[in-house]
Amino acid sequence: MISFFRNKKTALTNIIPNGFVDIHAHLLPGIDDGAKSMEETMALIKTMRSYGIKKFIATPHVMEGVWENTPAIIQQKLTATNNCLKEEGLYDVTIGAAAEYMLDAHFEQLLKEKQLLTLKDNIVLVELSYQSAPLNLYDLLFKIQVAGYKPLLAHPERYSFFHNNYKEYQKLKAVGCLFQLNLLSLSNYYGRYVQQIAIKLLKDAMFDFVGTDTHHLRHLDFLKKITDKKTLKLVTPLLQKNSFFS
Repeated sequence: MISFFRNKKTALTNIIPNGFVDIHAHLLPGIDDGAKSMEETMALIKTMRSYGIKKFIATPHVMEGVWENTPAIIQQKLTATNNCLKEEGLYDVTIGAAAEYMLDAHFEQLLKEKQLLTLKDNIVLVELSYQSAPLNLYDLLFKIQVAGYKPLLAHPERYSFFHNNYKEYQKLKAVGCLFQLNLLSLSNYYGRYVQQIAIKLLKDAMFDFVGTDTHHLRHLDFLKKITDKKTLKLVTPLLQKNSFFS
């Protein structure tokens, strides 16, 4: 691994470890704002496979009034995707499915009914609106844990309302919220402020896991642009930690 970092041209896509699982990707076709067709799904998976990513957990959005996906809908798309992988001869690729849940009123109902799709065991991927955090955020996080789940907050570095209040990140961690880094945030894809916060959170060992949050091929192009040696050294342990989801 050290030899990689001596090479100035080394990119994130060159250091994906064996066993890495991408736990946040919008790969299922026609189900949210990710892949629009099975052809696009296959193109995304084949490109990621060329990076060394062969294990995936698809996480379609579940959002009231926008993406009202159910476990049945998600399972149907997953079955079709797995069938297509076999037809394409991609036998070394494995894909499962969970969901990325918006913390809204609909989520509370799903939580009561215990109809949540988890990444593994009791870990559930959740997200916030980019405009503001829900007023009852901490109450929701408490309810999630009381119900027996462990909340994993998707891309906390992207919530700009936390950027000038770094202690809020520490507070979230203190109440038992796990953090998932979007690998794209290590580039300037979302802007330099997101990149700066991502690196600070990374340096402070605040992240628990990583994901690509892939929606389209442009996202994958930007992964190849993450070449900073110090950043690659910081993220390497997290890449290895994702094998937990194998």
